[in-house]
Amino acid sequence: MIALVQATVLTVGLNGKSEVLRELPIQVVKMRSGGQAARSLKNENIDSVISKWDLVDMKGGRFLKKLRAVKPDIPTIAFIRAGSQAQEIAARSIGVSAVLTEDTTDELFRETVANVLGLKDVASIRAISPTKESSYSKREIAR
Repeated sequence: MIALVQATVLTVGLNGKSEVLRELPIQVVKMRSGGQAARSLKNENIDSVISKWDLVDMKGGRFLKKLRAVKPDIPTIAFIRAGSQAQEIAARSIGVSAVLTEDTTDELFRETVANVLGLKDVASIRAISPTKESSYSKREIAR
């Protein structure tokens, strides 16, 4: 089955966490810093942004605050430090679509992204997508 890309999502400062989004029908554009992400937003058609609250070059949610000021209608997800009420309150106060902690499970992360983007039938997409855990023996593949 071919899944058509339904959205382009910019992830900022998530490192390997972005890999769990491969099962969704989205294109992921990965950036490490807020400065890189800001340039990318000017040059690419981005439908949604997922960013760590504290980036290497922009602490205290500065990137997300600037993004929300310039593009208030773009769906955004903030990744905050687990247990940080201050970060959660600050993220919610700027109107992000969702707040997740850095220790969020992969499953909850995928579901949250799918919900924020309004993706349908995510469970069926996951059911037919190969995962890292899939291990087929040569005999099973040959059948």
